[in-house]
Amino acid sequence: MDKVKIKWGIIGCGNIANKFASDLALMEDAELQAVASRSIEKAKSFGEKHNSKKCYDSYDELFLDGDVDIVYIATPHSSHCELSLKAMQHNKHVLSEKPLAINKVEAAKMIALSKEKGLFFMEGLWTRFNPTFVAIKKIIDSGEIGDIKFINADFSFKSNHSLDSRVFDLKLGGGALLDIGIYPAFLTYALLGKPKEILAKSIFNEATKCDVQSSMIFHYENAQAILYSGFMSNAKMIARISGSEGEIYIHNQWHMAQGYTLVKNGKEEVFELPTKGIGFSHEIMECHNCLKNNQIESKHWSHKNSMDLISILDEVRCEVGLIYPQD
Repeated sequence: MDKVKIKWGIIGCGNIANKFASDLALMEDAELQAVASRSIEKAKSFGEKHNSKKCYDSYDELFLDGDVDIVYIATPHSSHCELSLKAMQHNKHVLSEKPLAINKVEAAKMIALSKEKGLFFMEGLWTRFNPTFVAIKKIIDSGEIGDIKFINADFSFKSNHSLDSRVFDLKLGGGALLDIGIYPAFLTYALLGKPKEILAKSIFNEATKCDVQSSMIFHYENAQAILYSGFMSNAKMIARISGSEGEIYIHNQWHMAQGYTLVKNGKEEVFELPTKGIGFSHEIMECHNCLKNNQIESKHWSHKNSMDLISILDEVRCEVGLIYPQD
């Protein structure tokens, strides 16, 4: 792309979109061209806060905006597939919030259209581009802490959301697993690949039928991971990666960490790696690099990576009996 600034459109004006837009403003080569919400009042309020050039009360209007280069989709999980497909049908590049889709069938459709249209498409798993994660992956890939034998990671907080919120709404892809359990699953997959076997159990909300706690064991030939997500209690959220020659602790909150601790030969060394802004800036930079190099997918979080991860989550759901209407 030969434009000085890449022009973004944002679909959905909720909490995550606000954080994303705040980081987008830090990018010298980015511009917020348009935002869209089902409510024009909400769109205008969001647009004024983040200096958007245009505000729409229709997603379709944003897709028709010829000045928008790439769309960030920050709506509930259940709409990621439909809106990503619509955006690409209007020749827009897409960054879709995690999880990419409700299941691998939806994800396959999205990726297929990206390839067919030659458009950039990526799942918004911002942790992959966090400087701390990038650093620890280099350490692990270099063999500095030996072979990974054990990973322990959780993502848990006591939710104050009411039962009618999207967090607990089965129709919207609600539940702990897809909302936050995806992070421990991502961490383990990114470091060890797809597991040979998955064991999992969930506790469900009786009224909404979505999971409020889910525990997983990922079993590999020579390693295991114990992972947890939940809305019922708080946790320190420090991830532990144990190798045959050392350990790494990713600091609280590990999915958006500002550093890590390396333990080797009985010595601890602390590394501070602050993010630019909240941390969404790093995945934005990756999107820009891909667009400028005419890539339809990231080499660091590829279409295959997203398909592998949603396949893992599908298997976990099958194991615990978590079924969405889209299935």
